[in-house]
Amino acid sequence: MAGELEGIKDEVTACLRCGLCSTRTNAVPGSGDVAAEIMFVGEAPGRREDMLGEPFVGAAGTRLSGALERAGLSRSKVYITNVVKCRPPDNRVPTAAEREACSEYLQREIAAIRPRIICILGNTAFGSVLGGSEITKNRGKIAAKNGNLYFITIHPAATIYNQSLAGVLDDDIARLADVVRQLRDGRMEVKPDITYPSGGV
Repeated sequence: MAGELEGIKDEVTACLRCGLCSTRTNAVPGSGDVAAEIMFVGEAPGRREDMLGEPFVGAAGTRLSGALERAGLSRSKVYITNVVKCRPPDNRVPTAAEREACSEYLQREIAAIRPRIICILGNTAFGSVLGGSEITKNRGKIAAKNGNLYFITIHPAATIYNQSLAGVLDDDIARLADVVRQLRDGRMEVKPDITYPSGGV
């Protein structure tokens, strides 16, 4: 497990699969507990992540860490990654080609960690991983695809630009924590709100 993730990390940091390799400072592989029960998947690295080569270490990461702490979850016990591993210039939304270039890395991260549930952060990850849209209508829901469970919520960056969403993120992460506890204790028979056809990630 750890060896597989180290191999993915090495490939990501040397990756030349798309044009983002020419504009990045550092590629940003996933990071966290190799035995994590929860994997978080965001959109792409931002400026600070690009500088440090670590995911969710900027303002959005601070928001996510706070939500985790309030829900009784330790950031050191989760695994955090992005759909795209290099920062798009000016933090623009990554293109379909850029997302496709990175898709194998995410598939392999999921296979290596085998988390109880994968938390989708924001519209880009929602569309890329599940083919979904309209994050505000689907946030807080559990989805199933390819034998994996997913929990859908907003991107923490959204709470920076719209303070009213901070409570939404907190509520969703609190529910996610409760779902994981029930799954761990065998107290929950999960009936997904949405089931997506197999394929892709």
